[in-house]
Amino acid sequence: MILEIAQLQVKPGEADAFEAAFAQAQSIIASMGGYQGHELQRCLENDHHYMLLVRWATLEDHTVGFRQSEPYQAWRKLLHHFYDPFPTVLHYSAIESKNQNKP
Repeated sequence: MILEIAQLQVKPGEADAFEAAFAQAQSIIASMGGYQGHELQRCLENDHHYMLLVRWATLEDHTVGFRQSEPYQAWRKLLHHFYDPFPTVLHYSAIESKNQNKP
């Protein structure tokens, strides 16, 4: 599993519009091959900063399967005009995972 982390800075004053657009856009990403889930987190200290976490089966599912697809163009049209600056997107793989509820 690959974790995509996108740091999103939405233009001040446009957070509500961004969240409404994201509510529409999330069905696009959820329909892609290799997609395993996502969450959008809003920063408590800066209400126009967000973190998008997307779980993919492989790196290529995101970088090729999604970004080079026709549905990506709709995603881009819905969301990219909200960002300033354009997001930093990095991909991670787990080294170790531990259940926090077990002793």
